Amino acid sequence: MALATEKCGRDIDSVQLLAVSKTKPVTAIEQAIDAGLFAFGENYVQEGVDKVNYFASHPAAKQLVWHFIGPIQSNKTRPIAEHFDWVHSIDRLKTATRLNEQRPTTMAPLNVLLQVNTSGEASKSGISANEVIELAAAIATMPQLTLRGLMSIPQPETDYDSQFAAFKALADLLEQLKPHHPQLDTLSMGMSGDMEAAIAAGSTMVRIGTALFGARDYSNQA
Repeated sequence: MALATEKCGRDIDSVQLLAVSKTKPVTAIEQAIDAGLFAFGENYVQEGVDKVNYFASHPAAKQLVWHFIGPIQSNKTRPIAEHFDWVHSIDRLKTATRLNEQRPTTMAPLNVLLQVNTSGEASKSGISANEVIELAAAIATMPQLTLRGLMSIPQPETDYDSQFAAFKALADLLEQLKPHHPQLDTLSMGMSGDMEAAIAAGSTMVRIGTALFGARDYSNQA
């Protein structure tokens, strides 16, 4: 990550490393905390909730920030609203409404990102770019949600120019939203294989899993 930021003339502190800990045991997260990482991303609701609860009594508990980055089923919005600090995968008004209604008023508003389908692939989650303005305006009226920016998982590309173009499209979209939503400050884009292009295009948060924790074990998804 340091090399990627240096190459495009950005300060390394302008990009946050989100450690994607899905399917990883708590021992691996404990090692990551010892190494100075405090932001973790989870894809599966029950697994993520179990980890949030486990680490509630950890000495570093107040420093930990939990991000839900997976697809959201309507019947699982409550545990997400009650346990996580961030949600990256908002792609429907119904989902946002439920999270807003179910977020306890004793907790800080839930930080949310709109997931944008930049490739147009039907198999990819996310809203189209022309739906973003309307959904962002709706979320702006919800007191228990704070819209922070956009997230994307673009179509896998092997060449840098194609990767950069997809990420730049999302960065441009965020700039179009800022006059109406000045609090927007987050672009969640880039993983191990395309991190360099994402950072060059303006990513403020890269989601890194395998490069940190090794290959994932999908045998206990929940």
